[in-house]
Amino acid sequence: MELEAPLRRFGLFRNPVVVKELRGRMRGARAFAVLSVYLLLMVGFMLLLYMLSTASRDVFGFTSGGQVGRTLFTGIVGIQLFLVTFIAPSFTASAISGERERQTYDLLKTTLLPAHALVIGKLFSALSYVFLLLIAAIPLQSVAFLFGGVSEIEVVLAFVILAVTAIALGTTGLYFSASQARTLSANVTTYAVTLFITVGLPMIIFIAIALFASLLGARQADIAAEVQVVLLYGLLALAATNPLVAAFLTQYWLLNKQSAVFFYETVTSTTGIIQVPLLSPWILFSAFYLLVSLVLVVRTVQRVRRIET
Repeated sequence: MELEAPLRRFGLFRNPVVVKELRGRMRGARAFAVLSVYLLLMVGFMLLLYMLSTASRDVFGFTSGGQVGRTLFTGIVGIQLFLVTFIAPSFTASAISGERERQTYDLLKTTLLPAHALVIGKLFSALSYVFLLLIAAIPLQSVAFLFGGVSEIEVVLAFVILAVTAIALGTTGLYFSASQARTLSANVTTYAVTLFITVGLPMIIFIAIALFASLLGARQADIAAEVQVVLLYGLLALAATNPLVAAFLTQYWLLNKQSAVFFYETVTSTTGIIQVPLLSPWILFSAFYLLVSLVLVVRTVQRVRRIET
């Protein structure tokens, strides 16, 4: 009770939907049970990765500490991305359609709560728990520092990519929750879009990378520099549409170019060598998905206003 008064001074915590949802989600034992199981699974997966990584030795019979740390960090971030992909939409896909099925939506309308306050309140309360899961796993990522091979900027960028992914998928679920009359159809549609983003897009991107590599590997010098630049920018833009590929390329260029923001890529052609300026994929990924999230929030507010009328 002592914390509630200071928190309500902030704008979001004045929203009655936020207060109601957070109280209902955090007061019971379910939230802490889910968090405990989540962390136990992460610890178990980390121990499994540790045993597998230490089992591989070099020609001198030793295991590289940096390799162990990088394996642990990559594995933990990968499993977090997998969990966020399925947890974030599940919290929002039933946010509005569930109120309509339980016939409690009319009670929300009697409070004279604006449509945008309802949408933002539902989204914020759902994503708060997802962010709690992400923050709780940061100490597990930091274990990689004990072995080396991982920098602080990699931890920060991994959290940014995970957070943006959670926001984008959460707003996707909320949009379909407002546009679909039933929670089941909202969940099906949301996870269909989620699977396309996480599974379908990587397949398209890997095919594009393979074609790009075959073109440049066989006769790179014969391809015009302008064509190579267009292909490189197109590949970067395509990679920014998927969190897994964006995270992989961000780490790859961070290690090879020693830059997390801006770098140059060398293009070789018959006209000579050209230095092409590029932005790190995580920047394009964050900008693209945050813009999509903003559009979805606006569209959700419009849908809610239609329901009220």
